[in-house]
Amino acid sequence: MREILGRRRRLRFRRKARTARQDAAVTFAVEWDWPVLPGVGLEEPARAGSRMRQGAGRTERTGSGGAARWFGGGAGRSAGDDRPVRGDRGGRFGAEWFGGDRSGGATRTGEGQVCACPDPGCVVPGAHPFDPGLLAATTDERMVRWWWTRRPDAPIVLATGGRAPCAVSLPAVPGARALRALDAMGVRLGPVVATPTRWAILVAPYDLERLGELLYATDGVPSSLRFHGEGGYLLLPPSTTGTGQVGWARAPLAGSARPWLPDVEAVVDALVEASRTAPGGGSRLAY
Repeated sequence: MREILGRRRRLRFRRKARTARQDAAVTFAVEWDWPVLPGVGLEEPARAGSRMRQGAGRTERTGSGGAARWFGGGAGRSAGDDRPVRGDRGGRFGAEWFGGDRSGGATRTGEGQVCACPDPGCVVPGAHPFDPGLLAATTDERMVRWWWTRRPDAPIVLATGGRAPCAVSLPAVPGARALRALDAMGVRLGPVVATPTRWAILVAPYDLERLGELLYATDGVPSSLRFHGEGGYLLLPPSTTGTGQVGWARAPLAGSARPWLPDVEAVVDALVEASRTAPGGGSRLAY
């Protein structure tokens, strides 16, 4: 009896999490005008092995056309215990936006699953676009609902740049340190996305020329710092990848309209300093 009740609770939780992803994707796209698309997601290893064997057979029979179908649309790759900062107080961005996690940050889930893309050595499992490719990102409500009706477990991918937010990401431990430093300086922040390995501070859109000038004027930018601008992407909550769950380290205000975002110049010095003083001098790139 306990096992039956436990299974029912798990099923209800999964249904709620799936609905939460579609609701979140619609909010991002329609209310905030952020172009999104579904990420590749995860699957069980047995299913991946079967799919790869079938794909190999199709490639043998059809030549390069089979491989081309796998890569249709072309997906780009971007390739201490510091706990996540609590930002959400419930309401609209409550537990359902964390996929059930109430800690206000990222937890490790998805163990035992592999990326649903055809690359067996994928270094960012489940955490990138594939089919559709990044250029398909849209703010059209009907398209967004159709995608997540067909694939309710799909991660939410934000196409950064243009009219959408950009972001600066860094490994999780210096990320938490950087947030404390920015708070101490009184810097106003927008949403901050957290995964078990990396945190990303959303910033106002910038172009490559502006970013180039900023980096030229900044000494010693660590290689672990990553800039998500035009042509890039970022996963949004509540998504699940091979490294764990995507949540908010600093959540948008409940019931807010399109979130306010700081300029990249306001945060980059603190992020550089936090990364530079991390173990290894910030040279280690954590996915």
